[in-house]
Amino acid sequence: MTDPLDRPGRGIALRLRSGVLFTGMAVCVKALSDAVPLGQIVFYRSAFALIPLAVFLWWRGELPGGLATRRPLGHLMRSAFGAAAMFTSFAAIARLPLAEAVLIGHLSPVVTAVAAALILSERLTVWRVLGVALGFAGVLALVWPDLGGEGDGETRRLVGYALGVLTAVLTAAALLMVRSLARSGESPGAIAIYFVLVSMAGGLLTLPLGWAGTDARALVLLILAGLFGGAAHIAMTLAFRHAEASRLAPFEYVVILWAVLADLVLFGSPLGPSFLIALPLVLLGAATAASEGSAPRSAGSSDPAPEKRPGGPDS
Repeated sequence: MTDPLDRPGRGIALRLRSGVLFTGMAVCVKALSDAVPLGQIVFYRSAFALIPLAVFLWWRGELPGGLATRRPLGHLMRSAFGAAAMFTSFAAIARLPLAEAVLIGHLSPVVTAVAAALILSERLTVWRVLGVALGFAGVLALVWPDLGGEGDGETRRLVGYALGVLTAVLTAAALLMVRSLARSGESPGAIAIYFVLVSMAGGLLTLPLGWAGTDARALVLLILAGLFGGAAHIAMTLAFRHAEASRLAPFEYVVILWAVLADLVLFGSPLGPSFLIALPLVLLGAATAASEGSAPRSAGSSDPAPEKRPGGPDS
C-alpha cells in the first residue's frame, strides 16, 4: 500500500521553497549588516522566527507537551553551537558576496562526515575523504586570489572566508548534537524551539555593547529575516515528511542559484573567476560526503530537525 505521506513532488517543491526563504532571510541580513549590530540582528531574527515555529508546532500538537526533555544539557550544547554558527554566518555574509558565503556554508556536510567518524565512530571511507579533499580544494581556490593582499578589502574578505569555514565547523557540531538528541527520542519541535530561545539570549547579551536605533526600513527587514527563517524551517521539515532525504539532497544546492541571483540583481556583485572554479569543487565535495550516508527513511520515522545553511540558515 502506498504511503499517503510519500509525495515526492510536494517534498521537492517545499524544499525549493525553503531555499528561497533562506535566501530571503540572508538578503535581509546582508542589507542590514552595515547599519545594525550583529547581535541585534541575531536577536530579532530569532525572536520573529519563534512566531511561525510556535504556530506550526501548536498545529502539530507539539506545544507544550513536545518541549519536555530528558536531555537539557544536550539541548543547551546543540543550541549553543547553532547560535554561535548564526553569529559567524551573519558576520561572513556581511563581509562576502552572498553566493560566496552560501557556498562556504556547504562545507558543513564535509566537516560533519569527518567529525562523525572521529566522534561517533562512524566509518571514514574513501568517498568521505575524497569529499573532504574536494571541499577544501574549493575553499582554497576561492581564497587564493586574496592571499597576500594588504588592502582593507582583501583583509575583510579573508576574515569573511575564515568566518565561513568556522560556521561550517560549528554547524557540523550542531548537526552531530541533533543526531544524538534525535537518537535518544527528543522531538524535532523541542530541538527547534530551544535553539531559537538560546539564540535570542545570545543576541540579547550583546545589548550592553550598543544596539542601533531602527527606522521603519530596518525594522521591516529585521522582522522579515525572522519570519523568513522560521518559515524556511517549517518548509524544510514538511519537505522531509513527503520525500526521502536522498531524493531531496540534490535540491539542497539550488539555494546557491538564488544567492547568485541576489548578488547580481540586488547587490550588484559580479561573479569572480575564483568563485566559478570553487563552485563545482565545493558542491562535488559536499555531495560526495553527504550522499554515501543517505538512506531511505521508513514510513514510520519521525520528521528530522533539519539544519540550515549559513546562507539561509538556522545552523
